[in-house]
Amino acid sequence: MLLLTTTRDALLSPLQSVSGVVEKRHTLPILSNVLIEKRGQELTLLATDIEIQIKTTAQGDGGEDIALTVGARKLQDILRALPDGTPISLSLDDKRLTLKAGKSRFQLQTLPATDYPRLAPPAAEALRFSIPQGAFKRQLALVQFAMAQQDIRYYLNGLLLVATAGELRMVATDGHRLAYASSKIEAELPKIEVILPRKTVLELARQLADNDDPMEVSIVGSQVVFRFGTIELISKLIDGKFPDYERVIPQHHPKLLAMDRATVLAALQRAAILSNEKFRGVRLVLADGSLKIISSNAEQEEAQEELEIDYTGEGLDIGFNVTYLLDVLNNVTAETVEWRFNDNNSSALVTLPGNTQFKYVVMPMRI
Repeated sequence: MLLLTTTRDALLSPLQSVSGVVEKRHTLPILSNVLIEKRGQELTLLATDIEIQIKTTAQGDGGEDIALTVGARKLQDILRALPDGTPISLSLDDKRLTLKAGKSRFQLQTLPATDYPRLAPPAAEALRFSIPQGAFKRQLALVQFAMAQQDIRYYLNGLLLVATAGELRMVATDGHRLAYASSKIEAELPKIEVILPRKTVLELARQLADNDDPMEVSIVGSQVVFRFGTIELISKLIDGKFPDYERVIPQHHPKLLAMDRATVLAALQRAAILSNEKFRGVRLVLADGSLKIISSNAEQEEAQEELEIDYTGEGLDIGFNVTYLLDVLNNVTAETVEWRFNDNNSSALVTLPGNTQFKYVVMPMRI
């Protein structure tokens, strides 16, 4: 039974949009599959891992209406291995999907579409706002690197989204550093705070286009829905109490340095080469007109960088995990960054000149 005829690219593109959430190893075999539904000329592809669900649509010519599930990775790998623009056809015969491309022929096992789990879109009235995709993507980039990865405090393995009157805030922390970014939105909303799972954040960062096309965000109950382009992403939210980020951000650090981002980034990258592989520590030694960056390791090797800076005042000798400093410098785009310090036991604050919408706090470490 012929399902559709299309081209390799026309099927690969929507498949790549949804297959990012498919787990390689899963206790439920059907979750390794993608759900393909065809009604008339419209082709719908859907993938889920029970926590996140992504759906997108494409066009397909001819064939019967059908719904089936097939291995997402295998189908994607086959399509990738075909030349660009190759015409393909899909047909179903005795629960096996046959993909033909020229003289190539592939047969894949299918599982029933009726067995495929789905996240139902929220039925209740949701809190909604719209924001350009590019603006949301850039804001994510300023904070997502500070998320925890596998912390037992599960609420840290995600990103706090705060929507309030005319403002959208994002906050991420792993307990050692915290990143905060805010932007203006044209929506008068009651204040709402939700925690997006790490996987949802990374998937949005991968999928969103860097342009002004709109994205609609709907939050209701324990779910959030993102709609942009041809994609609908539904995600469960993390149930937990996020730390009070406003208390963590220092207000009055007297020592201020303004430095060229590229210069200090390069110096830290060089110093990091000889830092201890396990602790990744570097010392920042601040004096009048000078900032030294010093690292050493268990083999008693040492690196020292010295930068000329516009600073006069009390000296400081403070240690940090160099990875945390490199992360922020690699993710902001401003030419100049401002560093604020208090003493060697207090956190440092990184901001951008004339910008109150970004703050990065990093805790010191003993070296």
